[in-house]
Amino acid sequence: MMSLLAKWTRENNELAFNCKQQNDELNRDHNNLFSHRRCSSDFHKLLRKLQGIPPHSDHAQLELSVVYNACVCLTALSHFEEAELLLTQAAHRVLELAGEDRGTSDPSVLWRAALKSVAGTALHRHVLSLLCLQWGIWLAKSCLNPIKEFQEEMSLLERQGGAVWDDCRTEAKEKIPNIPRLVLDPRRLAELLKICTAIVQGAERLNEGWNTLSALQAAAALPAPRALIAYTHLLSGSCLAHMNRPQMALQCFRRALETDPRCACALYQSTLLYRQLGNVQAEIQALRILHSTLLLPPTTEPAPAAGRLLSPSLFLCSQSLGSLLSVPSALSVLHSLALKCVIHDRVSEGVENYLDLLAALRSEDQHGVTANTLTAHAVVSTLPKLPRLYLEAAAALLMARRPADCMALCDEVIGTILDLLPDKVLLEDPEDGSVAESREEREEAESGLVKLLWAAAAYLLLGHCYAQQEDWKQAVTHYTRCFNLLVKVHCKNNAFSPQVSAPDKESNQGVDLCVLQRLKGISLAGRGISFAQMDRLREALRDLHLGLQALPEGVSAGQWCGEVLWRLDRRREAAACWEKTWSHTCPPLAEALPVYAQELQSGPLLDPTELRSRLKELGPL
Repeated sequence: MMSLLAKWTRENNELAFNCKQQNDELNRDHNNLFSHRRCSSDFHKLLRKLQGIPPHSDHAQLELSVVYNACVCLTALSHFEEAELLLTQAAHRVLELAGEDRGTSDPSVLWRAALKSVAGTALHRHVLSLLCLQWGIWLAKSCLNPIKEFQEEMSLLERQGGAVWDDCRTEAKEKIPNIPRLVLDPRRLAELLKICTAIVQGAERLNEGWNTLSALQAAAALPAPRALIAYTHLLSGSCLAHMNRPQMALQCFRRALETDPRCACALYQSTLLYRQLGNVQAEIQALRILHSTLLLPPTTEPAPAAGRLLSPSLFLCSQSLGSLLSVPSALSVLHSLALKCVIHDRVSEGVENYLDLLAALRSEDQHGVTANTLTAHAVVSTLPKLPRLYLEAAAALLMARRPADCMALCDEVIGTILDLLPDKVLLEDPEDGSVAESREEREEAESGLVKLLWAAAAYLLLGHCYAQQEDWKQAVTHYTRCFNLLVKVHCKNNAFSPQVSAPDKESNQGVDLCVLQRLKGISLAGRGISFAQMDRLREALRDLHLGLQALPEGVSAGQWCGEVLWRLDRRREAAACWEKTWSHTCPPLAEALPVYAQELQSGPLLDPTELRSRLKELGPL
């Protein structure tokens, strides 16, 4: 009759074989998770049988092997607390077997004592295997201090592990029936943990301002999945970027992409560096590749060569690393690409990107799905609110001379929010502490202000569209509607005036007030130009002067104010107005402000050469 020990050994080996076979056949889905749970439960049942008798050297190897197998399954399920409890109990059983004190609760002391108690025995490799799992759990829980304290023991594990585990694998190959099988080769696990530890420790030290370049470069030579090697290059690049060596950082990011072409975080970090260097074309190209990469179907996560039970993502959970590996969502990248193209004179390309973005958003709304992103990265959404996206796209269409499409988007914005607009918005001076305002009142005022700005911007763009079509009456109507919405904003403190010339990046209200003032100036200028086209010169001059008061750097208002003055035979004033306008440097479109709140030069233009010839004929001022 088969002995009890042989029966339990065979049961363990059958469970290990089935567990490995199921993982070879199944993908990482709910069925596989169910398989992990079932394997964990089966190993627990066997372990309870073994722990039901006092520890004994005859079955200690089997018991520790079953503990290892059970803990691998628990770790695969991210049940770290349960796995750690089993490991601690196993370490105590080893000390009990050796007849030593098992009362310590300090993990470092416990594991050192357990290793020392089995030094030179056949159990040493089994305790090393359990320590390897404990190492992984510490890493998964971002408990780096115990790992630092165990550097010597980890080195011992790496030096001795190869020989003892090779012996174990040889025995397994010979199919000796009394050798307990393991579901995961501990040496492969140790190799995985070594590079994951280097990556996590590198991210932590980088976050603390330390130079980790040499350690990361050494980690890049370790045997590991390509995706993990790519992470070491990525972190090396981040380290060099912090050292203000951007070109060398870009080389590291390039090596990361050569190692793993789907390393989206390396692409994203490259775009940030190109932006810092002012290389717009390279940034646009990197954004385009990043967007394409994020749209690729997700792949199976990188896994150890010996099996897929434990994924590297289990051990790469630190907050510092997460921030370094984070990338925007695919839609956020597409928005950045669209805006960057429009801002930097690639309008037709920007329009296509905006239309793709709106189509993707409509598709998500209809199907309730989100864009595919690589599962190894945290996804950060930086998309603006939908009305703003519509207005940005409309502005791009206007710049591309597609007024009909621009009008369709503007009408959609107005139809959506027109009934939600407040009768007026009361603002307080944020620096005035004498007036107390509840949080609800402040949020209501800010929400009302934003809605008014969206509706006003939609009417402004409609006015521009009619101006492009030379329908001056309709242009005046829509510029007026824009201005009438803007004057609904009032200040509780009369001394406080929302005359903001540049956006305050520290305050949303500061940006909104800047947009408010710019929309006032641009709408008045647009209406003044439209009046000028209708030969209503007095009304045109009034609006153009008011537009320049609201937005003194307005180029169109300045040029057309001079033109109207010239037509009114006030030529000296016209000349002075033109000279003042030309003294201002025409600012390029800026990313700090919405595109629709900037001068888009969409209306009738005056020829500066002709204006200068007039001045020349007029003579010196």
